[in-house]
Amino acid sequence: MSTDPKASPAPAAAPPPATAVVEKPAPEADAGPPWARELAEQFFAGASCLFILHGNVHDVVRMPAAGGGVAYGGVADYLATQLFGSWDVVLRFDPSHGLRAFAGADGDRLRKMIAKLSDKIGEPRAWPRDPDAVLDLLERLIQSNLMETDPAKRLSLAVIFDHAQFLVPSSELAQLSGALGSRLVRLLSWAQDPYIKRNNMAFCLLADQLAEVNERLVGSPHVSALAAPMPDVAERRAFFEWFDARDHRVGNLTDFTAGQLADLTSGLSLTSLERMLVLAEKSGDKLDADALKKRKKGLIEAQARGLVEFVEPPHTMDDFVGNTGVKTRLIDDAKLLAKGRLDAAPMGYLICGPVGTGKTYLAECFAGSVGVPCVKLRNFRSKYVGETEGNLERLLSVLRAMGPVVVVIDEADAALGTREGSGDSGTSSRVFSMIASQMGDTRYRGKLIWMLLTSRPDLLPIDLKRQGRAEVHLPLFNPPNDAEVREMFLAMARKNKFRLDPAVLPEGLSDRGLSGADIESVVLSAKRLALTKGRDQATAEDLTTALGDFIPSAQGLEKEKQELAAVLECTSKSFLPPEWRERVEQPDARARLQERMAAIRRVIEE
Repeated sequence: MSTDPKASPAPAAAPPPATAVVEKPAPEADAGPPWARELAEQFFAGASCLFILHGNVHDVVRMPAAGGGVAYGGVADYLATQLFGSWDVVLRFDPSHGLRAFAGADGDRLRKMIAKLSDKIGEPRAWPRDPDAVLDLLERLIQSNLMETDPAKRLSLAVIFDHAQFLVPSSELAQLSGALGSRLVRLLSWAQDPYIKRNNMAFCLLADQLAEVNERLVGSPHVSALAAPMPDVAERRAFFEWFDARDHRVGNLTDFTAGQLADLTSGLSLTSLERMLVLAEKSGDKLDADALKKRKKGLIEAQARGLVEFVEPPHTMDDFVGNTGVKTRLIDDAKLLAKGRLDAAPMGYLICGPVGTGKTYLAECFAGSVGVPCVKLRNFRSKYVGETEGNLERLLSVLRAMGPVVVVIDEADAALGTREGSGDSGTSSRVFSMIASQMGDTRYRGKLIWMLLTSRPDLLPIDLKRQGRAEVHLPLFNPPNDAEVREMFLAMARKNKFRLDPAVLPEGLSDRGLSGADIESVVLSAKRLALTKGRDQATAEDLTTALGDFIPSAQGLEKEKQELAAVLECTSKSFLPPEWRERVEQPDARARLQERMAAIRRVIEE
């Protein structure tokens, strides 16, 4: 794709005076990236001359090679050699290298650029490095270009700003009174200048996260923000085939075909793919399924800057005990997903219940049964302006590219913020809006499976709990009878790799009101007693001692409130145990439960 001002479909070689209107035909469609086609269309339509490219902007892009064939280069290289490949001058600026003419690997074109620029703004060695001085220099070049009366001497000019978040970062209004405000106003004035729009001048700002760029620039109607997405399966396959075609190395590194590698590397950038192959070649370790999984995990965590944690659950739904209705629903959903019926999958689940009822364990068991990656979101919040939204933007872009994936958010009521967030300059409300928008995007049904875990679902905003987001609400409760309690003791022993004879379990265990977490604590205590006495299996005495020594946490009204909240949130009677099902089927049951919960809340608050 080229926006050559001298060749069709671009404007003519000799642009008219600045006051004239240029007729800009639409560019021909080609095989360039979608963001590049959109940029060209908007530029030629006269809609914008200043573009913010965000997202996967520091990856490599497929482009024609100089001698024919295919090559891969950075986004800035693609802009300079393809999109603006026949323009007179392309300039590139970043805070480290300063301002420089840029023509990719074309030395002859670079020399021509420098010759043209030297007449207007001096020799490159005299160009400043300071951002404000650079913008002053560019302003002089732009004005000189606009005032040029000889059309043959008027330059077609493109300027690429790398790492634009450091040039015009997101900030409070009070911080815009100095140099930062001057830069912002300068860029806005270029974006909305009708004379610049009528001539062949374009400005491209590259940033990893849109949220890190000043929102006043992003929100301007004269500025166009274009997302560069992570590579899809077709792009990954084409990259593997290109990598292999150079010297047929892929066959020596793995037994997977290019198509299989493309399917197995969802979520990775092309740069990460190349790094994975090079590391495998250097180490001499062949990329089998386990090695590929391990390398992919490390690369994705690096791409997400450590903001996601992969969970590799050794459990399945067969290991989960109790809450039969909930278990049945998740087993059925896991079977549908395994068959590829993503259209039948819910957008997300809300798992609620008193503390210690196994919410996290249930999420891990489901992920183990579905057979797709499971990640937990780490704390993405930051004290710096704009960084929280930037972190979340990066997280969501990685998750979208990874799908299908199970996304577990523990303590969701505290992690996700609210629409009415206050006291943090609106960060919480913006975080909430980004999460809610992604959760409700039906294009990712079955690809992003959200699991919100909380013991206080009443504190979670109703927007996230509605149909089309976390639409299936699963309540969990403590085991209600001796049979379930005994089964849970055995399950916890298996989970902790400890032998426990069912015959040593006493009667009347359900009378103790133990939660799943309590039972696991008792099992671990019995295991410790047995191991300290040189045994690998607990005796009845060990278990009795552990039970007698255990002091459950004081819950009282707080536990009852959490149970009531779980019942009131439940979206299907089949998820409830028999005793609760009978209660909610009585006339006015929900109203009475809500009244009881309100009364408990008042007592606790007082």
